[in-house]
Amino acid sequence: MTTIWKQPASPELLTRWHVDTAPQRLGIEFLEVGDDFVRGRVPVDERTRQPMGLLHGGVSVVLAETLGSSAALLTQPRDGRVVGLDINANHLRAVKTGWVEGIARPVHLGRSTQVWQIDLRDDEGRLTCVSRLTMAVLAGV
Repeated sequence: MTTIWKQPASPELLTRWHVDTAPQRLGIEFLEVGDDFVRGRVPVDERTRQPMGLLHGGVSVVLAETLGSSAALLTQPRDGRVVGLDINANHLRAVKTGWVEGIARPVHLGRSTQVWQIDLRDDEGRLTCVSRLTMAVLAGV
């Protein structure tokens, strides 16, 4: 398969992009960049739980948007820009401990918009959240 990336792509690069940002403070880790996907994870710990001891739904959305928007940026030349237009998430299963891992894959890669599907799973591989992210591709910014 041919890669969809238009610039060098690696977990190390994505980690550098996120120094001193919310994803870094939440403990999000980038694990893999494939030919058409970005995979990462977030810990379920004191930084990411809500008062009932479950992974905060907003943290699931932060993981989804981080993976999808990072992937979207990789599809652009180095001077390209993308911004989020819309994200939705369906929370399917609560998580109390361990890690939640996500994978972002493109649904649509257009000239002005992109749509990404991000599926989140717990340590046992059970689907915890499904998310859809729409990105705007900014030309000449």
